Amino acid sequence: MTRRQITHLVCTAAVVASGLGAAAPADHRTAHQVLRIHRVQPGESIQQAVDAARPGDTVVLSPGTYHESVRITVSDLTLRGSLAGPAVIVPGPAATAVAGADGTCAAAGNGICVNGTRSSPVKRVTLRSLTIRGFAKNGLWASWTDRLKVQDVISEKNGQWGIAQERSVRGVFTRNTAERNGDAGLFVANTVDREDGAQDSKGTVISHNRLAGNRIGVTVRRLRNLTVERNEATGNCAAVFVVGDEGTPRAGAMTVRRNHIHANNKLCPKTPRLPFLQGSGIVLTGTEKTLVTKNRVEDNVGASPLSGGIVLFKSFVGAPNESNEIRDNVVLRNSTADLADRDTGRNNTFRGNTCGVSEPAGLC
Repeated sequence: MTRRQITHLVCTAAVVASGLGAAAPADHRTAHQVLRIHRVQPGESIQQAVDAARPGDTVVLSPGTYHESVRITVSDLTLRGSLAGPAVIVPGPAATAVAGADGTCAAAGNGICVNGTRSSPVKRVTLRSLTIRGFAKNGLWASWTDRLKVQDVISEKNGQWGIAQERSVRGVFTRNTAERNGDAGLFVANTVDREDGAQDSKGTVISHNRLAGNRIGVTVRRLRNLTVERNEATGNCAAVFVVGDEGTPRAGAMTVRRNHIHANNKLCPKTPRLPFLQGSGIVLTGTEKTLVTKNRVEDNVGASPLSGGIVLFKSFVGAPNESNEIRDNVVLRNSTADLADRDTGRNNTFRGNTCGVSEPAGLC
């Protein structure tokens, strides 16, 4: 650690009183234990400060640009920018990035990685007030985490996902901005490296985020017990994808509510799994028992099979949507329809929605 990476020893009570850092939960520290704050300046190593941290510590980045990737494997850690100005994390020189302590994360093309294991998940990590920009793969990549909290983070111009998480539970993603990422701005899934049944996310929340100019604003893939609420999505090819398949348990049992989804009219080419995308608001594929309510979905226009305001569509492997409830939404000026049930699934209901055109007719 360099001279400027000063470690401050402060009583937990004093830290709370002064508003500095983030004290660990009461069941992890006593009044006589200490919390350390590691301060990093531009030109110094974030990874070195993270490696020196113990559970309960906070790493604070001074305003400026940091050329590196960062890997977090310790629980109860906070990594945040200061109140004085933005802290921006961008790719470092390829040779030093791969050779350094952050090699696993950097070599994969990611900006920040939070990595636990099946037997030892990383718990209660907080990332706050950071900008992550220009990484070849993902801005933030998290795997095997519990209670990961991501707040006031800007993740932009990354090659795949802006903020992404798999194999994790009880995550909170709020007040973030994900813009101009190659795939989803915000992506949460059961797992990305094999086919598997949906996982219980145990109450993961995605709220108050802004998602703009991505291929897809939010993708929720093969999960259950999750809430997507009060987000704004605009300028994407598609705003919200809730994705399932024939796996057991099935994806679903979640809520999508009070989101503002408008003018997601960017054109994206087809992929091996999906047709071209343009003008899609909320799309449900292969999911069950999901409530879509009190959203405002406007001006999403395209000619893709998935275009429209709120669309039910069979999954890539042909699994139908079943027992989903679409109610009390305002869905206007979308094309080719405001509400579209292009599926053969059973017991999907539409009621109380304000809309103009539906497929088939009679859903408005």
